[in-house]
Amino acid sequence: MQKRLIPEYIEKLKVYQSGKPIEEVAREKGLTKISKLASNENPLGPSPYAIREMTNALWDVHRYPDMHATDLKKKLCELYNVKPANIILGNGSEGIMAYIARAFIQPGDEVLTAEKTFIGFHILATGAGAKIVTCPRTHDMRYDVKALAEAVNENTKVLYIANPDNPTGTYITEHEFDYLMQYVPKHTLVILDEAYFEFAQSTWDYPDSMKYRYDNVITLRTFSKAFGLSGIRVGYGFANEEFITALHKVKLPFEPNLIGQKGAHGALSDYPHLERTIRNNTKRYYEILKFLDQKGFNPVRSITNFICFKTGSLEASDYLFDELLNRGVIIRPLKANNMPDWVRVSIGLKEELKHFFDAMEEILPEYDKKYGRPD
Repeated sequence: MQKRLIPEYIEKLKVYQSGKPIEEVAREKGLTKISKLASNENPLGPSPYAIREMTNALWDVHRYPDMHATDLKKKLCELYNVKPANIILGNGSEGIMAYIARAFIQPGDEVLTAEKTFIGFHILATGAGAKIVTCPRTHDMRYDVKALAEAVNENTKVLYIANPDNPTGTYITEHEFDYLMQYVPKHTLVILDEAYFEFAQSTWDYPDSMKYRYDNVITLRTFSKAFGLSGIRVGYGFANEEFITALHKVKLPFEPNLIGQKGAHGALSDYPHLERTIRNNTKRYYEILKFLDQKGFNPVRSITNFICFKTGSLEASDYLFDELLNRGVIIRPLKANNMPDWVRVSIGLKEELKHFFDAMEEILPEYDKKYGRPD
């Protein structure tokens, strides 16, 4: 029998699908007014401090970057009261997840998470040959913490928690996290993916993982969301020194790149920009929530920079996506997350949301004739 060149678990994987780029929609539809509300990006853009540092760094792109990212790590140490040995950097938080898969997960290892959570982690764990075990969600699309506590066992190699979760925007509370950790074996690696931390941190019962010091927990955060640097791909993680050392052994050298390091350093120096981002997000969140509630979609309450809501069927989701796209509004269907009857909308600027609202008003009369509202 001929040996497989590509493992079966790789062949079965589907390629990650990103939100449609603005340029692609402009070409396809011949539109000039386009509002991209699909990828949870910061609509205010990057900090001027970040732009200045990246621009200055362009003169040095013929040099390799600082392999240890000394300046960026120093800034993170000051902000979070950690040592450089507790920090890992990568090409976005997904880059660090890839290091984790490479360093800790072997074919056949059991990885536990909730169903319908962040698709990027599922791809990476499956690509490492892991056996993925998922727990169902609660009726309001939250992680079922009791189900996770019952499912975790001595064979669980990794427990993945996106907190807040993508694509639902829900979160596990501080009480729920404390409860769950009672059942997690000390040899199980717990990944706390806090990509949307900056939007969630003011929620009174949100468990900021940096207030804990579990030896088997790694915290992942990113500059792609609240800091407006999706295009340069910089993420960071905090964990005990032993874990970080293991990750550095499999990490590709010179990640993040020079421009990424400089941009992230500049972003951390501009707290007012972050405050403006969160203010805009909070105000616009309630506007879109009110609109969707009034239209009978009953969206999931979120503590992030996006909202998801149920359409009731794959056909309804596709119709809504296509009709909005025809009007220059890009949203995210959630079929890849095994949520074909749901869509997700990022929170943009006031004018972008008005574009979305106006387009929805045009679409809904025909949409209602075809699909109505889900129960």
